[in-house]
Amino acid sequence: MIELSTLDWLVLGGFFVLLAGVIYFSIRSKEEDTTDYFLAGRNATWLTIGASIFASNIGSEHLVGLSGAGASSGMAMAHWELQSYIILILGWFFVPFYWSSGVYTMPEFLERRFSERSRTFLAAISIVSYVLTKVAVTVYAGALVLQTLLGIDTLWGIDFFWIAAIGMVVVTGVYTVIGGMKAIMWTSVLQTPVLLIGSIVILWVGLDKVGGWAEVERLNAENMHLIRPISDPNFPWPGVILGSFIIGFWYWCTDQYIVQRVLSARSVKEARRGTLFAGYLKLLPVFIFLVPGMIAFALKQKGLIHYEASDQAFATLVSELLPAGVKGIVIGGLLAALMSSLASLFNSSATLFTIDFYKKLKPDTSEAKLLQVGRLATIVIVILGMLWIPLMLALSANLFEYLQGVQGLIAPGIAAVFLLGITTKRITEAAGFWGLVIGFVLGMARLVLSFFADSLQGVPVLGWFASENWLYICVFLFVVIVALMLLISLFTPAPDAARLEGLTFRTLGKGQMAEVRAGIDKWDVLHTSAIIAITVFVYWRFF
Repeated sequence: MIELSTLDWLVLGGFFVLLAGVIYFSIRSKEEDTTDYFLAGRNATWLTIGASIFASNIGSEHLVGLSGAGASSGMAMAHWELQSYIILILGWFFVPFYWSSGVYTMPEFLERRFSERSRTFLAAISIVSYVLTKVAVTVYAGALVLQTLLGIDTLWGIDFFWIAAIGMVVVTGVYTVIGGMKAIMWTSVLQTPVLLIGSIVILWVGLDKVGGWAEVERLNAENMHLIRPISDPNFPWPGVILGSFIIGFWYWCTDQYIVQRVLSARSVKEARRGTLFAGYLKLLPVFIFLVPGMIAFALKQKGLIHYEASDQAFATLVSELLPAGVKGIVIGGLLAALMSSLASLFNSSATLFTIDFYKKLKPDTSEAKLLQVGRLATIVIVILGMLWIPLMLALSANLFEYLQGVQGLIAPGIAAVFLLGITTKRITEAAGFWGLVIGFVLGMARLVLSFFADSLQGVPVLGWFASENWLYICVFLFVVIVALMLLISLFTPAPDAARLEGLTFRTLGKGQMAEVRAGIDKWDVLHTSAIIAITVFVYWRFF
């Protein structure tokens, strides 16, 4: 429990006043069509794109879960936070296809590359996974975190969990419905520095309290390595290196939730530079979220603080180390992270429904009507996410754990389809569609079988598939799907070359290439090199 002073509450109040001001500023220009509402009028700059990518990525799992991971397993989870190089892949290699194609959604791009049925299938599984995993998990975890941090069990006779959950959803839902993508991207510009300031303060104060970095390393000696032995039951290095890349590629380069930000850019140049800015920001979570967890572990070893479970590390640091006023900044950072994630989820889900289903079914619908549908879809997504929470509460941590794991099972199929679809023109329509379907079916089969892993021990194939390390399963699924897609492509008609114009590396038009080259200067190369160099240094330092 964190005791907030009057100064802390004033700081929080100031944060919400600033937030309201930014929202008002962002919605002054009225949305006239779906381009305005879903893609901020395709006029976003590198600053808003980069900040929005980062703020959308950061949620309660970073401020609390990643700190808890640092306290329990040290640097093991850092691989997922050192994926700036994958954001660079998005900016340098995939943005030219996505942005120049003029699409609103990733399923729409798949229709251009493959077929309508590929678009429909990806849109359907994306919306379902957003509602059942991302929206519900973010609200559920965020409300529990706020309840834990503030130490309030009930308020006005109501469980504070529900007050926190509904409050977050209503505030975030209102500005998302009214302001669309513009509101989301501009609030990210405010929320990102608030989040960073609060987290950096914890890092600074924690290092001072524990006695410096040398003490952190000494007391976390067994968990300082990024690369763990193959025999490690949780993080074997082949699974971590390959599995984290597959999941990261899916998340950063193909998921609507992230890619929608670069689709909002005013040019390919701004989109790429937005990913460079996001790449720099993405280098920070290891140091401002995971390392504080390691500091908490060191402080506990020295008897300076106490917590029961590792996930309490973050709250304990805030409660016992930070002075009045600074706690308010940290809580504001937490709220900023939660609201950015939620707003992005609401808008991305509504975009998928409006563009990939409603507009597809009714192509002659006016822009004004589509704008209305988009707002209504946002409201429905909010409500569905809230309705799912009671089931999560009833099944408690087990469901939460499995829902988080769903993303690692969905990723291989989608990643394989996008990677092969863009890198080669020989992959056929049938291969693209069945790659998605088979990938999803196999992923869900593993999810179901994992519930019966103990009873399947000793059963050939099924026993291994049900109980093998999830990272190895992720790699296995990716390899199988790639092989199947190549095989299917050998026995199905090759796509028409004219239809693929601008959609693969081999068919990128001269005009597109000229625009890409024209926007590149020495600073793009310099910043790209710097991000890669920092990443390599971190891997070398904690190898």
